[in-house]
Amino acid sequence: MKAWVMGANINLPHDVSVTWARVMPATFHARFKAIARRYRYVIYNDQIRPAHLNQEITWNHRPLDVERMAQAAEYLVGTHDFSAFRAGQCQAKSPVKQLHHLRVTRHGKMIVIDVRANAFLHHMVRNIAGVLMTIGTGERPIEWAREVLESRIRRTGGVTAHPYGLYLVGVEYRDEFPLPERYIGPHFLTGFAELDG
Repeated sequence: MKAWVMGANINLPHDVSVTWARVMPATFHARFKAIARRYRYVIYNDQIRPAHLNQEITWNHRPLDVERMAQAAEYLVGTHDFSAFRAGQCQAKSPVKQLHHLRVTRHGKMIVIDVRANAFLHHMVRNIAGVLMTIGTGERPIEWAREVLESRIRRTGGVTAHPYGLYLVGVEYRDEFPLPERYIGPHFLTGFAELDG
C-alpha cells in the first residue's frame, strides 16, 4: 500500500495529500457508511489581519466574546430542523440533523468552533459560524441563535461565513470498519492540547 500512497500523491494537487491507505471490506462506503462527521472553523480575532495562514483561517477584526458565542451554541445542540442554516442549493433529503456537540473556545487570538454531528447540510457549519460571530460582536442577543433555528428560514440567519478556516477534521465509522486513529487538526492547532478529543 505504501507504493499506492506514493503514486497517488504524485497525481494530487499540492494542497491534498494521502497519508495512508488500507484495503476495506466491499460493504464499505466512505460517505454512506459514516455515522458522524466533525468540522472545525478557525477564526483569527485581532485588529490586524494575520500575515501567515492567509486563506487558511477567517479573520475577524472586531472583538468576539467567546462566552456569548458558546452560550448561543447551546441552543443548536441536539436534533433539530436546520433549514435556516442550509444553503439554497442544498440537496439533502431532510434538514433534520443531530448535533452531538458545538463548542467555541479561544486560544490566544484564535477562536475555534468545533462541531460534531451525524451529518451536515450544505454550508451549515459556515452559516452557524456566521450566526455565532454576529452574536459574539454583540450585534445580536444570545437568544438570536434559537430564533434563527426556530424560523427555519435561511435569510433570518444573516451572512454565510467565509470558507477560509473551515476544516473537515474527522469522519467516524462503526467498529466493523477499522481505521487508524489520527490527529484531528488542522495542523497549525497542534499546540493546543485541550482541543484533542
